[in-house]
Formats: sequence, structure tokens, C-alpha cells
Amino acid sequence: MRLDKYLKVSRLIKRRTVANEACDAGRVLVNDRPARASAAVKAGDIIEIQFGTNSVKVQVLDVQETVRKDDAKELYKYL
Repeated sequence: MRLDKYLKVSRLIKRRTVANEACDAGRVLVNDRPARASAAVKAGDIIEIQFGTNSVKVQVLDVQETVRKDDAKELYKYL
């Protein structure tokens, strides 16, 4: 699955266009490397998102095309 779509489906970022912009600005790292929005995400990857001075680091547990809002937190775990 594309990184920008995963960020939206998992609700780490609210909109896919915002996820795209964050990737283009270099604020999203996958396995400690800057990632493009089209990068493939798979279970076990570590995603770090920088929001201003704050940073969120999660591990991908599952990849699904669609998921209900209540189940979105099961796609990742915080590190």
C-alpha cells in the first residue's frame, strides 16, 4: 500500500493530500529514511512523522485497504 494512503486509512494524518504534502516536505520517515508518498508500506515498517517540534513514531502492524474508525488503532502501535 502507498504510504500516503496508509497514513490516511490508519488516521495518523486526516487527509491524503496532507499526507502527500508531509511526504514531499521530508517530514515522514520510513525505517529512518525520508520517504515519498508512493513508497510501499508493509507490516513491520517503522514510520516517523514530524509535526513541528513534535514527532510520532509508530510500527506498522497490519495493512488494510479500508478499516472502520474504531479499528484504525489496530493497524499500528506507538514506539
